[in-house]
Amino acid sequence: MKSLLLILSLGSVDTATAQGGVPTIDVGPSCKAAAAGTTGAQDVESCRRSEQAARDSLVKQWTSFPAGDRTGCYQLTTTGTPGTYTELLTCLEMRRDARNLNDRTKSKK
Repeated sequence: MKSLLLILSLGSVDTATAQGGVPTIDVGPSCKAAAAGTTGAQDVESCRRSEQAARDSLVKQWTSFPAGDRTGCYQLTTTGTPGTYTELLTCLEMRRDARNLNDRTKSKK
């Protein structure tokens, strides 16, 4: 029974993510890890600025991505980690570009 409730609750979160606006992602842990893993090339604040720019881009494009892609990419980028806006945006762009490439390939046949 608990498993069923967990699956149902995850499904409703995913639906909300797909139908709502850009989800809120806590980029703090990722930015701290990135800053710790570099030799000063990217500090926490520059990471946060980069993530804010990615979020701003997502806000502008969010509804142009199919709901299934939004849900799938959000799940992919936040499973096991807090995720980042950069990862979410990259996933969505890759799915869009792969779909467009596939469509162009089919139209040439």
